[in-house]
Amino acid sequence: MVWTVVVPLKSLAQAKSRLSGAAGTRGDGLRPALALAFALDTVAAALAARPVAGVAVVTDDPLAAPKLADLGARIVPEPPGGGLNAALAHGADAVRAWAPESGVVTLNADLPALRPDELTRVLNAAAAFPRAFLADAAGIGTTLLSAAPGVLLAPAFEGLSRARHRASGAREILLDGVDSVRQDVDTPQDLRAALALGAGARTTEAAAGLLIAD
Repeated sequence: MVWTVVVPLKSLAQAKSRLSGAAGTRGDGLRPALALAFALDTVAAALAARPVAGVAVVTDDPLAAPKLADLGARIVPEPPGGGLNAALAHGADAVRAWAPESGVVTLNADLPALRPDELTRVLNAAAAFPRAFLADAAGIGTTLLSAAPGVLLAPAFEGLSRARHRASGAREILLDGVDSVRQDVDTPQDLRAALALGAGARTTEAAAGLLIAD
């Protein structure tokens, strides 16, 4: 199955508030730089995965949008007055309009260690089901949700989304060796884990010199 990836990215100025403690003397301006680096590394890796035909990023951020477009992503403006799930549903609708034969898969924008081969394995597994999801490294949230062509995505992200997606009828993807697709980054400890997995070049550069507490 061919997939189109939908990546949501909120304003960089509001992103990654829990990484403030990692900034140290470099100040709170590091958070937007890290959030942008995460998104760029995530999108670049997704575009390199074999089953991925394209990536749509749902964002209104004036700095991130052109940089992501330069990578080859298609930019979809955020819907007015919605949250994360509304943005994802809006992105999925946009994808259905220009690529109705493609499966739709949402991917978090903060997977800086994402490896194309691991994403390919997850997407190949997802192709067996109408809807499927992958739990995050903590086992509580979700980093990926897929829907086959013609199937409603029905995203239920944030908080205890693993349980909500399972309850909605989506099939959980249970694979070993896909840690890079699970490791999202919200805290300094998450960032340490992503760097240990082998983060992309932009994240590695942005995080250079950080002293991240255990």
